[in-house]
Amino acid sequence: MIIILLSITKGRHMPSIQKNKDEVITFKVESQLAEILKRMPNRSQFIRSAILSSLDHLCPLCQGLGILTPDQKRHWQEFAEHHAVRECRECGSVVLSCDARDQVEEKRSAGAQ
Repeated sequence: MIIILLSITKGRHMPSIQKNKDEVITFKVESQLAEILKRMPNRSQFIRSAILSSLDHLCPLCQGLGILTPDQKRHWQEFAEHHAVRECRECGSVVLSCDARDQVEEKRSAGAQ
């Protein structure tokens, strides 16, 4: 296991934190990943960019934790009464679907036939 030190500049993408204060963050990676990162010309910038990009793609409900709190679960269950998780017909991604919108689309499709 290799430990990588990463300097994060606070403030650029985190408006609630004072700007221009660096903090060193340490994390472990497998030796294969460490070897790949060592070959990069600016690995710190790459790692910062990858982390910020991942944060832009977090689940809006669980914020990347992968589990819901009891309150979030209750809100989700209320929401799910009129919404469904389904596969997008165009791209195959899993998406949220509103029952009312789906009914309008089904009627539109049936009328076009």
